Amino acid sequence: MINTIGRRKTSVARIYMTPGNGTITVNNKAIEVYFPFDLHQIVVKQPLALVGVEGNYDVKINVDGGGIKGQAEAARMAISRALCEFDAEHRGPLKKEGFLTRDPRMVERKKPGRRKARRRFQFSKR
Repeated sequence: MINTIGRRKTSVARIYMTPGNGTITVNNKAIEVYFPFDLHQIVVKQPLALVGVEGNYDVKINVDGGGIKGQAEAARMAISRALCEFDAEHRGPLKKEGFLTRDPRMVERKKPGRRKARRRFQFSKR
């Protein structure tokens, strides 16, 4: 069993990957229930499809924080890292697709004297 972690924005995904029949559970729910949109399911399964091992591993994912897209991309990163630990040959194609790179973009903080991070209050001439 391999245990890895993936992050995106404020989401953190911890996964436990074992050789099996391809079952993916997210927070003790089936992936179809937790990620109802096909797009998010595809994002989570991307690394497995890329290296051609769909249906070879059981993946148990615990995700926390952030939104649904950030959670899906955090899970993708964790699965990619686990695949590299199972077989070092997977590293090349996964790195080429950018699945092993932590996306550093975060929400910019709100500044004092501004409405948002950069948006100023409406200017009134008089």
